[in-house]
Amino acid sequence: MAALVCPTKPYPAITFVQLVQNIKMKKFLHVGCGPQNQTSIQRGFNTPDWEEVRLDIDPDVNPDVVGSITDMEKVASGSMDAVFSSHNLEHIFPHEVPLALAEFKRVLKPDGFVVVTCPDIQSVCAAVAEDNLLGALYVSPAGPIAPIDMLFGHRASVAGGKVYMAHKCGFTYTALAGCFLEAGFGMVGGGRRLPYFDLWLLAYKVSQPEEFIRSEAAVYLP
Repeated sequence: MAALVCPTKPYPAITFVQLVQNIKMKKFLHVGCGPQNQTSIQRGFNTPDWEEVRLDIDPDVNPDVVGSITDMEKVASGSMDAVFSSHNLEHIFPHEVPLALAEFKRVLKPDGFVVVTCPDIQSVCAAVAEDNLLGALYVSPAGPIAPIDMLFGHRASVAGGKVYMAHKCGFTYTALAGCFLEAGFGMVGGGRRLPYFDLWLLAYKVSQPEEFIRSEAAVYLP
């Protein structure tokens, strides 16, 4: 066992509670965060146990890291306990999705996981099949959202010059889960929220028992 070396200057005072918090502190990467932070995340990450690192392609939202989800070179490999992605994957081309998921996997620690949500194209297309392309499905903080916005991107944002808000692909739950499994994630779980026209998925870097996935889904998925 190596001998302990006493510092020449004392460390700053720290309480026992602070010491325990520092030991337990986990770090998650909030990709495509926009103006949001962990206080606005629905559940799971909005607790003192988690330290947030915000990443976005738009410097105007003051992220900790400016970058794209397809190339997060500024984030060290194996440095994150989790990745949270809300409505990002639909903004990249289908051939770029494996690149983004490979980046998610790269930055995770061995026991890390991803929580992702995006539009449910299956339910959106059901609305379109009823000849409702332009009618509002729900009202968001950005205003009424119609199927056309969920298929092709929020019209007002794109018209305002934020062309990166256009949608370039889409997913059903089966397709989304398949993408994560093809990317080498060990276990996925989640589903559709029909009233909200969205998908939620929890993906672990390595395989986990089904009971564990179910318990974690109860914490991190709505």
